[in-house]
Amino acid sequence: MSTSYDVRLLHKKPVAEGTMEFTLEKPRGFEYRAGQFGDLVLPPSTGLTGDNAKHGFSFVSAPFEDTLRMATRMRKTSAFKNAAAHLPDGSMVQLLALWGDFTLHKNPAVAAVFVIGGIGITPVRSIIAQATHEHAPHKITLIYANRTRALAAYTDELERLAAENKNFTFVPVYTDAQGHVSAATIREYVADIATSRFYLAGPEGMVKAMRALLDEVGADEDNIRTEEFDGY
Repeated sequence: MSTSYDVRLLHKKPVAEGTMEFTLEKPRGFEYRAGQFGDLVLPPSTGLTGDNAKHGFSFVSAPFEDTLRMATRMRKTSAFKNAAAHLPDGSMVQLLALWGDFTLHKNPAVAAVFVIGGIGITPVRSIIAQATHEHAPHKITLIYANRTRALAAYTDELERLAAENKNFTFVPVYTDAQGHVSAATIREYVADIATSRFYLAGPEGMVKAMRALLDEVGADEDNIRTEEFDGY
């Protein structure tokens, strides 16, 4: 069962080529786990109603931060995204929350490996920022694939987090220049494939391809969590 919050859209900004971030007020007492998501509901002033006015987004922000941030790939064919992009800063919106179990596992003895494509980075930025803030002992590896660096959201911040957190390894992959993530990529950066916990997020096709790749390199299918981002 979701809870509804009326919150203010504080501001929005581009965070990569074709990707927009929205910063919302954080309701008093609002708590969530890094990696979870909620629905953003646009006001009637946009002309959208019902499900057309609603879209689910993972929180890019980490629980310790004092605002809520969401981000999305912008598509000209999406009425919701066009309306959101033109919504004035300061507008009131509705937040329906809270869902999702794409969250960091509890056992720090098990390494976490994120294999992420494009906008699938949103919950992962939250997880890694929170783990760094808490000085979590988990060994975390992020393999983050985009066609080009310009399309990759939060790269500068992820590089900073990797410099700050000795337990976090950041592996950017730019497929136009380097080709797609391969079995060799996984083997190079994952010390113990059989016991690591894998997290896959991104477009549906990419998630399916990465699941097949993990099967090929000997990952335990019970240690794979997925989050598919439809409509991007």
